Amino acid sequence: MGSVVDAPTVVAGQEEVTDNMLGDKKVTVVFVLGGPGSGKGTQCANIVEHFGFIHLSAGDLLRAEIKSGSENGTMIENMIKEGKIVPSEVTIKLLQEAMIKSGNDKFLIDGFPRNEENRAAFENVTKITPAFVLFFDCSEEEMERRLLGRNQGRVDDNIETIRKRFKVFVESSLPVIEYYNAKDKVKKIDAAKPIPEVFEDVKAIFAPYVPNALLSGVTTNL
Repeated sequence: MGSVVDAPTVVAGQEEVTDNMLGDKKVTVVFVLGGPGSGKGTQCANIVEHFGFIHLSAGDLLRAEIKSGSENGTMIENMIKEGKIVPSEVTIKLLQEAMIKSGNDKFLIDGFPRNEENRAAFENVTKITPAFVLFFDCSEEEMERRLLGRNQGRVDDNIETIRKRFKVFVESSLPVIEYYNAKDKVKKIDAAKPIPEVFEDVKAIFAPYVPNALLSGVTTNL
């Protein structure tokens, strides 16, 4: 993994944070946002493979905490069942622990921040400003079709909860996207297209972040 962590090619305007929770390490953070079923997870896996980022899914970290059986996990489980957003400090703590443990300096944070309060708390606590926001834009009808078609045994994949999640996303997450869009930090992807086509668009955005050791192999496919 050492070659992946080596300093990436830096693009103009990329945030370089030296005074943050990871000490003097330069950190690149990309927030990945999109409604439930927009295909964020699939594309994050592709970005990890080709561009050396660590994928941190806020949802996966929360579900792992639930599985641990802790009091914190029980609280999280109840909130997810009700379609509510988990308190910022809970999610940020889980994200911080995972970032530090990874030893990497490039992170995709998937499904967070979920609202303006999340966003402000993350930047205040971690002292990290995202390089940009990757927004997977997909219609509610398409996302619902995808979610109902998958079978992962998740408590949040029944139709009633799915619709609650759509409503929460529109009301809470879109203002976050608008905030970063005003700062010219949103890169929007048409997520309704087939997976390979979506990844072609993603690759164009992440081309400047190709790890040096992988540069020749990846750029030939861009």
